[in-house]
Amino acid sequence: MTTETKRLIRVRTEKGAVFKRDGFGKKRQLSDSWRKPRGQHNKQREQKKAKGNLPKPGFGSPVAVRGMHPSGFFEVLVFTEKDLENVDAKTQAIRISAGVGARKRKGLQEKAAASGFKILNARVIKERVEEEKPAEPTKDAAKTKKDTKEAKKEAPAKKIASKAENTRKKGTEEKKPVKTATSKSKPAAKETEKKEEKAAKPKTKEAVKAPARKSAPAKTEKKPAAATKKSPSEKATPKKKSSSGVKKNE
Repeated sequence: MTTETKRLIRVRTEKGAVFKRDGFGKKRQLSDSWRKPRGQHNKQREQKKAKGNLPKPGFGSPVAVRGMHPSGFFEVLVFTEKDLENVDAKTQAIRISAGVGARKRKGLQEKAAASGFKILNARVIKERVEEEKPAEPTKDAAKTKKDTKEAKKEAPAKKIASKAENTRKKGTEEKKPVKTATSKSKPAAKETEKKEEKAAKPKTKEAVKAPARKSAPAKTEKKPAAATKKSPSEKATPKKKSSSGVKKNE
């Protein structure tokens, strides 16, 4: 870039005016981008004081530098590698379109840099690390995969069954200690009590039957006493004489 173009670019920046649309500070939705005022009573259109300037001749930049990039080159938008054929590397710079993908952009940048073009929006493209492709699964591997899939399918059912079994076991374990505690502490006592009862039962029977047997002979002994008491009365009755031929009363 020559010194004259540098001077003209400096003049352009110093002379350049900024035109803002009317009412951009009154409403938030309005931006400061320029719009021509067309209202019948618009103060900016009527050029009232402090309402802003309108674009007029004299505000433009020098013709030699008009539309030039600050770097001193004119921009050319590029989409493909064929577009580079009509570009002059001395006066024009390249701007790659935003719609170009990373893979094509990489090749386009490399070709432009090799041919000596200035790229205004060059980017550093990261190369993707290609992962190693896994080996083709063998028959054994396929079988193992099927087994693992089947095991995964069966796993929920097994988990449910195991949970049910654990709950049952816990219930039984909680109930068993009570039974075992009583059964362990009482079996010996119960057995001894049963043995004592069995041993005591025959003795009691004999004890009950013995007095009954002894009482019977006591009654029989009293009978002869009663008979003895009655004998005097019998003696009082006179015996019949045997002379009549009647047998004696026995």
